[in-house]
Amino acid sequence: MQWSIKVDEVYKWFYSAKQRVEAIAGTTFVVADGSFVALIGPSGCGKSTILNCVAGLISPNRGMVSVRGQRVDGPTPGLGYMTQRDALLPWRRVIDNVALPLQFRGVGRPEREERARDWLIRVGLSDFQHLYPRELSGGMVKRVALARTMVCEPHTILMDEPFGNLDAQMRLQLQSELVALWEGARKSVLFVTHDIDEAIALSDEIVVLSPMPSRVVSVVPVPLARPRNAIRGRLDPEFGRLREHVYQLSGLLG
Repeated sequence: MQWSIKVDEVYKWFYSAKQRVEAIAGTTFVVADGSFVALIGPSGCGKSTILNCVAGLISPNRGMVSVRGQRVDGPTPGLGYMTQRDALLPWRRVIDNVALPLQFRGVGRPEREERARDWLIRVGLSDFQHLYPRELSGGMVKRVALARTMVCEPHTILMDEPFGNLDAQMRLQLQSELVALWEGARKSVLFVTHDIDEAIALSDEIVVLSPMPSRVVSVVPVPLARPRNAIRGRLDPEFGRLREHVYQLSGLLG
C-alpha cells in the first residue's frame, strides 16, 4: 500500500510566557493514497497544528512528516489546503478567486479561466462566476473555496473544519456534494472535524486524538459501502454502531 501522508512520531511544542506548551506528543498515523481520513479530537488538541506540519507551514520539533515519500521541509507542491477561513478576496469576482492559484503559478488567463469555469460547474456555481463574495450565501462561499482548492488538481488535500460555521442543513448538503466530488477524483484527503457524524459520513478511516498533547487513541476503519450517500448513510445500522464506538474512544460516554 502506498502512503500519501505519513506522520511519524511527531512532537510539536510552542513557547508562551516563557513556558513550553506541548501540543503534539509522539503522534503517528498514515493516509493511504486515494483515501479519505478524518482527524478528530477535542478542541485545542492540535489537529490544525498537525495539518500545518503536513502542509509545511510549520516544522515538528521531533519526528517526521512525509508526503508521497518525500520529507516535508516547506510548502509541498501538489498539495491543496482548505482552511477554516475561506479567505476569498472581496474585490475579485468568483471566477477570479477560483483562478487565483493558477495565476500564482503563471498560467495564462484563457487557460486559468477555462479551468476555473470547469470547477464552478462541478460545484454548481456556473451561473454565479461574475459575482463577488459579498453577493453569495455562506454555502456558496464554501463551494467557491472548495473549487479554488481543487482547481490546481492537487494529489493530496488538507481540509480544516471547512463546514464548521454552516447551519446543519447546508452542512449535510455540502458533505454529500464533497463525497460525490471525492469519489469522482479519489484524491487523498486529511479532514479535520469536531463532528463525529461528519467523520463517519465522509471517511474511510477516523484517527481519534487524545486531549493536548495529542496522541493517537485509535484508528477506526469505516466499512460503510462506497459509492456512499453522506445523508442516507446515516440510516445504516452500522453508522450508529460506529458512532457509539467513536464516542467511547473519545471519552464522551464515560
